Amino acid sequence: MKHKMKYPGASPYNDARGKRRWRYRKNGKTFQLGTDYGSEEFKRRYEEAVKGTKPQGLIGQDRVVDGTVNDLVARWYKVAFAGENLSDSTKRTYRAIIERFREKHGEKRVKGMKVHHVEAFLAEMADTPAAANNFRKRLAQVLDLAVKMEWLASNPARQAKALVYEVKGHHTWTESDIAAFYDHHAPGGIAHRAMTLMLWTGAARVDAVYLGWFSIKDTPDGPRLQYRRQKTRRQKKAPPLVSIPIAPDLADLIADLPKDGTFLQTKFGKQRSAKSLTGDMRKWCDAAGLPDCTPHGLRKAIARRLAESGASASQIGAVTGHKTLAEVQRYIDEANREAMATDGMELLLSRPNGEQKVANLPQMLAKKSSKTLK
Repeated sequence: MKHKMKYPGASPYNDARGKRRWRYRKNGKTFQLGTDYGSEEFKRRYEEAVKGTKPQGLIGQDRVVDGTVNDLVARWYKVAFAGENLSDSTKRTYRAIIERFREKHGEKRVKGMKVHHVEAFLAEMADTPAAANNFRKRLAQVLDLAVKMEWLASNPARQAKALVYEVKGHHTWTESDIAAFYDHHAPGGIAHRAMTLMLWTGAARVDAVYLGWFSIKDTPDGPRLQYRRQKTRRQKKAPPLVSIPIAPDLADLIADLPKDGTFLQTKFGKQRSAKSLTGDMRKWCDAAGLPDCTPHGLRKAIARRLAESGASASQIGAVTGHKTLAEVQRYIDEANREAMATDGMELLLSRPNGEQKVANLPQMLAKKSSKTLK
C-alpha cells in the first residue's frame, strides 16, 4: 500500500557534486525546492511552485556565500521559524521586512556591520519612522544570531538609536462616538452585534471572530465568557484565561443567536475572518460619520470606562487580557482625566468631620485686592 506523500510532486535528485536536492515540476517547468526537506523555506517554495509562481528568496544556505547577509538570513529562518511559537501570519510579516533588507544588502559581509550602518538604514526610512523602528527590531533578532555565531562581537542594531516620533495610537471611542454608531446601526444587524460584542468584552478583532456560545461557561459565580487570546496562543507558556461576567446588554444580544457557530459568523454560516471584520467595521464607522474609529479603539474604550469607574490596572487587565500592567497603563492614561480629577477631589473633600488637607479656598478667594479696575 502506497503511503501518501506529504509534498506531492516533490522529487529528489543529486546535483553535479552529488548533493541531494529537491525539485517540483509542473507544466514543463522545474522549480527548485532546496536541500532541507520539510523546512519552512522548503514549504514556502513548495507552496509557490504548486501555484505556478517562481519561488522567491533563498533556497538554502548552501547556495549563498558564507558570512554574507544572505547566509545569515537563511540560517535565521531555520532557527526563528522552527516549532510552533510563531503564527503563519507573523512569519509572513517578519519575512517581508527581512527580505526587503536582504534584497538590497544580501551580498555584503555581516562582519563589517557597524552601528552607523544600521542608523543609515533607519535614516533611509525616516518618512515612515514606525516601520523603521519595526525593521530595527527584526534586524536585531537576525543579528543576535550573528553574535551567537561570533560573526559580530556585539549587536549594532541593539546599539543603534530608534527614531523618535509622536505616537498617536488608535483613537479611543468616546461616549458620543458609541452613541453615534448605535444611532446609525439598529439592533438586529451584524454591525450592531459586532459593536456590542467588542464593546462589552474588550476582545480584539482576532479574538472577537472566534467567540460563540461555546465560549460561555457555567461557573459558581454564574455564566461567564471565557477565551484565551489568539495573539499569544502559540507561545510556550499558555496565555492567561480571560473570564468575564456577561453584561446585560451582551446577554440580550446573544440570547437569540444560533447555538452553533460563532457570534459574528457570515450569513452563510462561515466564521468571519479578522481581516473581514476590520474591513466591515471601517465601512460601518464611515457610514456613521466616525472616520477615526477602529475596532482596536473599542478595546481602549472599555479600558477607559473601567478606569473612569475606579477599576485598578490589574482589574482592567483581567478584562482585556493584557499580560503586563504597563500595557494597561497606556489605556488608563487616555481615560477621562478631568472626570477622575473631579471624583478624586470629591473624595478628598468628603473626609469625616469635614477634615481638609487643602488650603482654605473660600477665604483665599474672598480676599479683596487693593487694586481697582480701570
